[in-house]
Amino acid sequence: MKKKKTFSSKLFSSWKKLGPGLVTGASDDDPSGIATYSQAGAAFGLATLWTSIVAFPLMASIQQMCARIGLVTSQGLTGTLKKHYPRPILYLMLLFSFPAIVMNIGADIAGMGAVGNLLFPAIDANYFSVLFTIILLGLIIYLPYQKIASVLKYLCIVMLVYFIVPFLYQQDFTEILKATFIPTIKFNKDFIAIIVGILGTTISPYLFFWQASVEVEEMKSKRKHLIVNKKIIYEINQDVDFGMTISGFVMYFIILTTGTVLFKGGIHQIDTVEQAAMALKPLAGDLAYLLFAIGVIGTGLIAIPVLSGSISYIITETFGWEQGLDKKFHEAKAFYVIIAISLILGLSLNYIGITPIQSLIYTAILYGLTAPVLIAIILHISNNKKIMGENVNGSLTNILGFTALIIMTVAAVALIYLQF
Repeated sequence: MKKKKTFSSKLFSSWKKLGPGLVTGASDDDPSGIATYSQAGAAFGLATLWTSIVAFPLMASIQQMCARIGLVTSQGLTGTLKKHYPRPILYLMLLFSFPAIVMNIGADIAGMGAVGNLLFPAIDANYFSVLFTIILLGLIIYLPYQKIASVLKYLCIVMLVYFIVPFLYQQDFTEILKATFIPTIKFNKDFIAIIVGILGTTISPYLFFWQASVEVEEMKSKRKHLIVNKKIIYEINQDVDFGMTISGFVMYFIILTTGTVLFKGGIHQIDTVEQAAMALKPLAGDLAYLLFAIGVIGTGLIAIPVLSGSISYIITETFGWEQGLDKKFHEAKAFYVIIAISLILGLSLNYIGITPIQSLIYTAILYGLTAPVLIAIILHISNNKKIMGENVNGSLTNILGFTALIIMTVAAVALIYLQF
């Protein structure tokens, strides 16, 4: 007689089925992203809360396309670009992506170090930054892909702390609902800049490369040498949607927390994650401060392997070198050496006078410039029957994809205009 599954066993079974989508979504809310959302809430209260609703379908549609490209072609996005498009496009993406991702890694490592120092003031932030870099390097090099995926997936539980923090403070739910569903737009430089920053942080080019490459890894690790069919694509889309939903919720709750606690407390300028955590302490209590700080370290541990993995996939696929998190160090030396270099370069930014906030600004500019070009290429690939066969985009995916392209192009133009 077949045993009826309990709720806990069903929950565990569903958890095991979750793939790269969850990790991709969680890594989107890295420490540098948290700093951006915190500044949005502190500077404008709940005025940017609606952006999480708008951003979700756009980033989900792009990530679904990237996942499908990986599945159908059995190659990462770089490999597909190399095979079907002119080399200058590939090298241009490499030229913009490498410095942007390294600076993003640097900002995240610095943020984690600073928050570590807040939790343990006797230990210098730089020591924490070095410690986290060594831990991450060891995990990435010595753990096989499935272990890395499992560790990253369980680290995603840390994200739940941001769902708790807003409720440690008294909230006006009518005001929250109004800000969520009725967009506020202010036509001034600072407000447009923060909207551009939010878009650049949520629809990040490094995630496009990661999603496609890691779907190939996932298929290899599960020995799924199957013909891609509607069922597999549906499962992948569900996985991506779940990850992007978590990402959207975290973004929403960080803006909600800082928009109610900091903005109403008269704190309107937040440049770093440690400032956000420190500002919460006297206004919302020790528990809110502690949870926020722990969340920053947890999201950094998720995001940095994704960032360094992305740049390594881009470079190794460009030059045809062995690559893959499923391979041991001696099987793909170049792949792991690039990961190590990107982490060390990121760490070194803190010692050569580039501050985390400068890294964030430079990263946002480079991401803002490359995102529209990459989205256009992803849309072209996803609608190309020679590459995708029957698995080309549907109408809804194209509508959302082209909407993302238009919005990111406008954001890129606004970003250039605001800089100069």
